[in-house]
Amino acid sequence: MKVILLKDVKNVGKKGDVINAKDGYARNFLFPKNLAIEATEANLRKLELERKLKEEKEKEILEEAKVLEKKLLEKTVVIKSKSGENGKLFGTITTKEIADQLEEESGISIDKKKFELAEPIKSLGEYYVNIKLHSEVSAKLKVVVTEQ
Repeated sequence: MKVILLKDVKNVGKKGDVINAKDGYARNFLFPKNLAIEATEANLRKLELERKLKEEKEKEILEEAKVLEKKLLEKTVVIKSKSGENGKLFGTITTKEIADQLEEESGISIDKKKFELAEPIKSLGEYYVNIKLHSEVSAKLKVVVTEQ
């Protein structure tokens, strides 16, 4: 019997897959637990429509990420911090501080988990921080740390 999986099923398939399942397995396990539905014409059309909508949404998200990447390349975030001799900071600049300062200066809100620091920022100067906006798009943000 052909069925469409509604959720990921271990050792069977992923959500949205159309698989051949034995009748008893489908009727006694997959259908009662709402893991699958029968692959009728109407259900197959509905599945195809959902796939198209999902693809369009993914394209839209990717385009938004590309636009945001261009904006971030032009931005420079200035963070003021206390420092001791030789420009050493009394602490480190964290991704949360960078994200908060970016939002304060330009109104662009990005989750701190998307920022990738190669090494902790512990001294005054200019740094480039990589931001993972999408699985295919990442941007470099210029961060300048100055004396307070």
